[in-house]
Amino acid sequence: MKTPKDNLLQLYRRQGYESVPVGFVLCESLEKEFQRRYPEAKSYQDHFDFPYRNIIDPGFAWNFENLDMIPGRKEINWHQYYPEGFQHEVKFDGWGVAHEKSPTSMHMTKMHHPMKHFETMEQMLAYPMPDYTGVDFSPIGKQIDQLHERGLAAFIWQECTIWETAWYMRGMDILMMDMAMEDEKATWLLDQITEKACYRAEIFARLGANIIGLGDDIGMQSSIMMDENMYRQWLKPRLTKVIQSAKMINPDILISYHSCGFIEPFINDLIEAGIDILNPVQPECMDFKEICNKYGDRLSFSGTIGTQRLMPFGTPGDVRKEVQRNLSLAGEKGGLFCCPTHMLEPEVPWENIEAYVEACKTF
Repeated sequence: MKTPKDNLLQLYRRQGYESVPVGFVLCESLEKEFQRRYPEAKSYQDHFDFPYRNIIDPGFAWNFENLDMIPGRKEINWHQYYPEGFQHEVKFDGWGVAHEKSPTSMHMTKMHHPMKHFETMEQMLAYPMPDYTGVDFSPIGKQIDQLHERGLAAFIWQECTIWETAWYMRGMDILMMDMAMEDEKATWLLDQITEKACYRAEIFARLGANIIGLGDDIGMQSSIMMDENMYRQWLKPRLTKVIQSAKMINPDILISYHSCGFIEPFINDLIEAGIDILNPVQPECMDFKEICNKYGDRLSFSGTIGTQRLMPFGTPGDVRKEVQRNLSLAGEKGGLFCCPTHMLEPEVPWENIEAYVEACKTF
């Protein structure tokens, strides 16, 4: 019998599978509900037999937990970059982006952009960008080794890879204008972020990661976020460099790419850039049957179970039906890790989570 790791990797390589894997992310209130229902369980990942565990990249833009790994970041006076100030509690991530949390924001934050007011290249060059060459990555290597000893896959969460980190720092509207005007500030910022992402991706590949999760949201609910030519000029070549950095070290490493929304016009570009897995194929925006039929011989998928409509507002029967439909579309070769498309929010009935797990286990 294969380990959960080997079963998952074989599925993603479209080489068949022995069992349907399960995976999801719970918000804080649903995690408390799990603990109430299963007080003896160590974690919901263990209880539901997830075949992987996430390891958060120190360069992930929302990472506040291991900022200590990045030398000198906590000593910087980030407030100097925000003349407008803040109304509520603020945390600064490793890039200096301010995340403001209001009493009603739950796990989401209002982001403030430290480069928003920059008008010159001198200001860009003077900004204290993170230096990952001073980071000790050995604890991540130990986590990977421990996961492999348990027969689990190591998934490195390196999302917000280029585009999102850049606009978090500059502001989306300003960065878009920089790109449209071919301003050197956009070139410098995107190159800096890409270079640092390549460095980390190479290290993760050397440490033995099985899957690197890259991604930048480039789609909206019913349209793409930018013109295809703009994407091909500014983002595709840089994403390709990051993927090549990992695959030069380990050609067998799998690259997952996350973007919410409608991104069908970009899928061929993503395949050409070197991705292996597309996440989350949001059903409110794209039809999985159409996407699978068109790209399923060159690409695998994770997601497809909607968190805008199905999981919060469907019945357990609706959930079971959609899971089995999508797994049937992918077929015996695999190619689909069928799972919710995003974090499960407080509105999701617990019965729908159990229905999802049951549908996977009994397929």
